[in-house]
Amino acid sequence: MSRSPLSLVALILPACAAQAAELSVSVEIPRLDVAEYHRPYVAAWVERPDRSVAAQLAVWYQQSESREGHGTKWLPDLRQWWRRGGRQLDVPVDGVTGATKAPGTHTLRFGAGSQAVAALAPGSYVLLVEASREVGGRELLQIPFEWPADEARTLDARGEHELGTVSLELVP
Repeated sequence: MSRSPLSLVALILPACAAQAAELSVSVEIPRLDVAEYHRPYVAAWVERPDRSVAAQLAVWYQQSESREGHGTKWLPDLRQWWRRGGRQLDVPVDGVTGATKAPGTHTLRFGAGSQAVAALAPGSYVLLVEASREVGGRELLQIPFEWPADEARTLDARGEHELGTVSLELVP
């Protein structure tokens, strides 16, 4: 049986397109007018419908030693993240953990070759972003989405205190 070059291209292109999917997560940390400001700890992850963790995207926490101890001491304050998968992580995790961020918008990009995207089989998922701040509050935002996206789209959730707007951009 012989195959024409055109039929081989027809077989290869859909596979390449499926692997080219990307996602970006933008997290806005609001500037708060409080007497004692501490940068929030933030975790971002993707869950399956059964609430199991499909991918750890980011964990921002205090990286340096302080008189109160190392920042990992307060990771359990990210309660949902800690219960659903954080306690199993051996931090720091290359490409996932990083220092806390100043107020502003911070974007995480995950291309076709990233571990986070490779871990997602086609299906339904929820992006979760949780923030917790010393002498502050906690906030958890959720954005449901389908993977891979059939068209480019941006989905948003708006926080009330510890988080501003969280955006999920999906590119097929």
